[in-house]
Amino acid sequence: MGAVMIAERLEQAAEPDKATPENWMFPPENGWTVDQVEDLELPFDWELVDGVIVVRGRPSAWHNVVRSNIKQQLKGCVTGHYAALDEQCVLIDEQNPPVPDVVVFDKRGWDVFQAKHLPVEKAILVVEVVSPGSRQDDRVRKPALYASAGVKNYWRVERGEDGLPEVHEFWLHKETGQYVSAPDRPVHTGKLETDRPFPVVIDLASLVEL
Repeated sequence: MGAVMIAERLEQAAEPDKATPENWMFPPENGWTVDQVEDLELPFDWELVDGVIVVRGRPSAWHNVVRSNIKQQLKGCVTGHYAALDEQCVLIDEQNPPVPDVVVFDKRGWDVFQAKHLPVEKAILVVEVVSPGSRQDDRVRKPALYASAGVKNYWRVERGEDGLPEVHEFWLHKETGQYVSAPDRPVHTGKLETDRPFPVVIDLASLVEL
């Protein structure tokens, strides 16, 4: 029985054309690409990280409400040719297509009827709402990923001790290519007020309202 199971695993791990519900745990030698996994139907949320399919935790109601309200607030603030979407796949490279909670981007030339992904060069602001299962990703891995791709603004939204959102604002440093805290107000509590990437004023308590 053991030899049969090993043989089945080796067969699944052979260079497949695409990921399936049966072989998703066995990526090719060079990892999966977004084209190989984009139609994958699995009974859980997942993300592609360096060519490996990673299971994502189910977010809390607090996370979902805050994410939805941030998107709506940003939609009311965007100017000109910018737009805001939540849970839109941002293509950094073929093996790293993260799905940020909210992204603000340049919508010119982006076909909403045909596009599967948003090219990272269009993104001007990425927002991640931290959950218990995403702390390391949202605080370390994802900001490094977005910064290396040149996204100029990053917000990390944490749940404060009073249950209300706190927004950590980061700007991309031109020389180092890394995020640095906004110099005048790195952490927004009570009210988010910034002029990057455009003027935004948000009562943070309103982000937990249904």
